[in-house]
Amino acid sequence: MNLISKFLKRTEFDSYEDFYKNAAPQVPPKFNFGYDVVDEYARLSPDKRAIVWCNSKGDERVFTFKDVSEISNRIVNWFISFGIKKGDYVMTMLNRRWEYWMTAVACHKLGAVIIPATHLLTPKDIAYRCNSADVKLIIATAEDDVIEHIRLALDKCNTPCAFTADVEGFINFDAEFEKQSPTLPELEKPFGDDALLCYFTSGTTGQPKMVQHNFEYPVAHIVTAKYWQQVADDGLHLTMAETGWAKCSWGRIYGQWIAGTAQFIYDYNGRFTPTDILPYIGKYGVTTFCAPPTIYRFIVKEDLSAYDLSSLRHCSTAGEALNAEVFKQFYEATGLKIYEGFGQTESTVILANYADFAEPIPGSLGRPSPVYDLELIDDEENPVPDDCEGEIAIKLKPHQIGLVASYKGDERRTADAIGGTYYHTGDLAKRDSNGVYWFVGRKDDIIKSSGYRIGPFEVESALMEHPAVLECAITGTPDPLRGQVVKATIVLAKGYSPSDELKRELQSFVKKLTAPYKYPRVIDFVEQMPKTVSGKIRRVEIRKNDNKNK
Repeated sequence: MNLISKFLKRTEFDSYEDFYKNAAPQVPPKFNFGYDVVDEYARLSPDKRAIVWCNSKGDERVFTFKDVSEISNRIVNWFISFGIKKGDYVMTMLNRRWEYWMTAVACHKLGAVIIPATHLLTPKDIAYRCNSADVKLIIATAEDDVIEHIRLALDKCNTPCAFTADVEGFINFDAEFEKQSPTLPELEKPFGDDALLCYFTSGTTGQPKMVQHNFEYPVAHIVTAKYWQQVADDGLHLTMAETGWAKCSWGRIYGQWIAGTAQFIYDYNGRFTPTDILPYIGKYGVTTFCAPPTIYRFIVKEDLSAYDLSSLRHCSTAGEALNAEVFKQFYEATGLKIYEGFGQTESTVILANYADFAEPIPGSLGRPSPVYDLELIDDEENPVPDDCEGEIAIKLKPHQIGLVASYKGDERRTADAIGGTYYHTGDLAKRDSNGVYWFVGRKDDIIKSSGYRIGPFEVESALMEHPAVLECAITGTPDPLRGQVVKATIVLAKGYSPSDELKRELQSFVKKLTAPYKYPRVIDFVEQMPKTVSGKIRRVEIRKNDNKNK
């Protein structure tokens, strides 16, 4: 059993048009995810599986919804004894520890605002977040690097910290909450416009923004989980994201639990390669899988016939645009198609390929989610016709769920984002005559060369079809004659070495697949790409270095 019918009048639809018109979830009065989803499952089906957790050391734990309900209650009681109250900010750096899910639910029940943060933060990052959000408590995994970085950060922020094990001078989080009662006192129930969680964006171009969502946000992720990721009731879903990223909210808790699927969590220490996860898919019977294109790019380079992937029923991707060549290679190796979706930290899934209504179209973003009223617009906010490039924008409704509620501490940014007619994503796309959207690139990434406008994604997709290319980034680099020329920064696949001959081969290869003026006149082979801590390629850093060297 699952709880989707509490939020949708119908769960089955005859066509995409029927789905788009009638599948927007409705938020029940005073909805609170902790009480109305987790505790409700614990009441109706206490033995229903919620989490299957294992780590690289061989430890394993399975948690039912009854377990999650009772453990989260213990954490609430410990929060109260510690002085945490509704509206206080609690930051987690829990990587893939099972305690994250329990802590998130506890925060939602109490009304404390959770700040999910990556365990990779530097001392400077930690202090910045604690001071910017007035964090009352850090809860962190007891990993050596995390402990050291928090110790160094506390000189500048003086925030109390609890770890998931004994660490000298700090609170033992697990030991403390286990002492508490699993029964809650009577509490004021947070809901509606109350703050639920706050994400610090990765900050590719400046200081991170504080993206804040309210208590209606989890409901919008029903579309993300059931209709895009195709999670199954009593299935086992794996999204490849640690708890510090918005992709965790997209794929590892809200919509998935509402839809009744359990979460598979692989917690590891030390260096991770994407193929490490493959043996666990067969061992635990993972039914649905979601990962960024970077993961798929590494996976398709492996011999996938060596792994049991027979339990998988559906695969999806988001985070950056998926190259058609990766789609093709994965399908040939597994028989599984990858369904692409698009969205932001500020949203739930905005565009997606929905398996219920059509086969995925390689390289496309799919069609709009029923949660949002989508439009492609020009710089003056005028809608653009089909087959014309425009910015993906959300026309704001009087009551819009699933979209950023505010930027904490920044009223002007909040007003600019959601105070007008449209929410601007900053991403460019084209829409074809069938209503399917095709990614062009970030507005800041568009290359202007000799009067031409060149979107980087098309050129990157062409390069990805060459077997020598493992990763690539297309940027514009300054040129005195053309203004800019197309530059390709490339990480080579195993067995290939940089050479002028390979550069010429790649340039000719691109000319055959795209308009000739789009080929990369400059090619730079690198050992690794500059990336954010969330794994996204920092094209802005490549451009910055090019401008510095001119």
